[in-house]
Amino acid sequence: MSRTTYREAVRAAIREAMQGDPRVFLMGEDVGAYGGCYAVSMGLLDEFGADRVRDTPLSESAFVGAGIGAAMGGQRPIVEIMTCNFSLLALDQIMNNAATIRHMSGGQLSIPVVIRMATGAGRQLAAQHSHSLEGWYAHIPGIKVLAPATLEDARGMLPTALEDPDPVLIFEHAGLYNLAGELADDAGAVPIDRAAVRRAGDRVTLVTYGGSLHKTLEAAERLAGEGVEAEVIDLRTLRPLDDATIMASVRKTHRAVIVDEGWRSGSLAAEIVARIMEQALYELDAPVARVCSAEVPIPYAKHLEHAALPQVEGIVAAVRAQLG
Repeated sequence: MSRTTYREAVRAAIREAMQGDPRVFLMGEDVGAYGGCYAVSMGLLDEFGADRVRDTPLSESAFVGAGIGAAMGGQRPIVEIMTCNFSLLALDQIMNNAATIRHMSGGQLSIPVVIRMATGAGRQLAAQHSHSLEGWYAHIPGIKVLAPATLEDARGMLPTALEDPDPVLIFEHAGLYNLAGELADDAGAVPIDRAAVRRAGDRVTLVTYGGSLHKTLEAAERLAGEGVEAEVIDLRTLRPLDDATIMASVRKTHRAVIVDEGWRSGSLAAEIVARIMEQALYELDAPVARVCSAEVPIPYAKHLEHAALPQVEGIVAAVRAQLG
């Protein structure tokens, strides 16, 4: 075991992929000389050179499109977008090209591109750098959407994604890059097709992902002090959702609270609620609850940003309301 951070775990995954496969290269804004906007790619330019660590112009549509073309040509590009807000400038490339070409070509063409981007708030970067839009992308057929919340997943999801013949989007919560902990020296690829039970319990199911996982685990610890054992499910993969793990937990606890940093209306949380109602309605002892971000652009002021986001206190309150 070695002490590491989420940032270093992602860097290690990129480095190993580039060492093991000459088709893998990294491209994006400031990934080279600057070392990445979140310092994830620090040192990779010196190690692999400018052909494989490529600084791009500030045009998301252009460099995501170039990544799609490279993938069609047999390469394995890792495309980094600085923040998911800026990914909207490449939405045409992602939705109308990457996600559709396999279908439109009758299976003749595949797009094995991995697109990484930072998501989430909590660092006072205001509305244009702080939103959680992964739920939007989870709406699109033809892609996989991942949300690593642990060191193991930060290290292990990328190699599995690079083996996928179709586009994979990885949303790394910017508030997790400094997360530190122990990681096995031989940590490697992990599956990207199922959720994980991060804490066992029998009174209520808490479903979450990404940056909200650690808040949810803290809320579960507080609830345990009140005699309420909550089961915490980390979705890990937002498309496709692992319905089986969610429903198995709900059938055990008979209550569910969904914690999602996205906005409430039209949210990923709403989709999960609908699936629980479709598949496990008669198992419920209370309506499914949601804890989401306030429906405002994320504020800059620290106290307002805090108030706009799901917090431990709000999760605990939602569970108490569930239990009456």
